[in-house]
Amino acid sequence: MNEAQRSGIALVICAPSGTGKTTLIKRLTAEFPRFAFSISCTTRQARPGEVDGRDYEFIDRELFLRRRDSGYFAEWAEVHGNFYGTPLASTRALLAQGRDLLFDIDVQGAEQLRRSMPEVHGIFIMPPSRKELERRLRGRLTETAQSLERRLAAAEKELEKAPDFATWIVNDDLEKAWQELRATYIAATLSPRARMAFLDGLLAGWKAGEAGDDR
Repeated sequence: MNEAQRSGIALVICAPSGTGKTTLIKRLTAEFPRFAFSISCTTRQARPGEVDGRDYEFIDRELFLRRRDSGYFAEWAEVHGNFYGTPLASTRALLAQGRDLLFDIDVQGAEQLRRSMPEVHGIFIMPPSRKELERRLRGRLTETAQSLERRLAAAEKELEKAPDFATWIVNDDLEKAWQELRATYIAATLSPRARMAFLDGLLAGWKAGEAGDDR
């Protein structure tokens, strides 16, 4: 099958901090360059080196709120006093072009995304245990006792949302978790939703063949 005949798929990946999500996502996007990233809107100021329209669309708070209230965003969030949002129309346009999208967002953003784009495939990455997650967080050498407890409490609340996701991956072994993530992505590209254009073309050609049959 010609890859141009495949529609894009949207993966949303969530995980508690310290679970290894960033490492797994980097491996996925490195192996599969078909992934595209929709340019998000934000109300924060551009940082040195960032370019409007390339890294983000930098807009003011009033415009962001108007867009939010009009349903412009597939998902949005407020982080440290600044708003971030993913435009729905441009996201759908990329999928229609056959580009795959990956959303690295929190469980609240994933919930919004499922409402605006029910076709997204949700993947939740879990730690093998509370004890192991605590060990990994301590190993960063960046957590105070207070911030460690906050992260563990947040992880518990995120884990309670795991049943909302289509796929669970337990990262007790990084290589095994990677193979499971890779397999999940490949399986999603084989779904009827992703390959409907191929079927339409196949049936159209089939009917054309019948029309030309003079027996």
